[in-house]
Amino acid sequence: MPRPTAAQLSYGSCTVIFSTLAMLLLSQTSSGVGIAVIAVAALLLGLLVAMTVPMPKKPRVVAMRRPAEAEREKAEEPALSQS
Repeated sequence: MPRPTAAQLSYGSCTVIFSTLAMLLLSQTSSGVGIAVIAVAALLLGLLVAMTVPMPKKPRVVAMRRPAEAEREKAEEPALSQS
């Protein structure tokens, strides 16, 4: 499993913090069970956001022809004669 990127960590952390604050303020709960449920929900939401941030793509390796091979192929091609 690849390591999370800085963007994934920051988006996930911000999501957890802001969603926890928003849910606590909107629900106005003061019980321990309610706070625990909100905290778990915020952690799951942060995990979901962090996993949906696109991973950077690995650079593709492109095979390039060497100049000597290109020159050799040009020399081997038959010349078109125009009459």
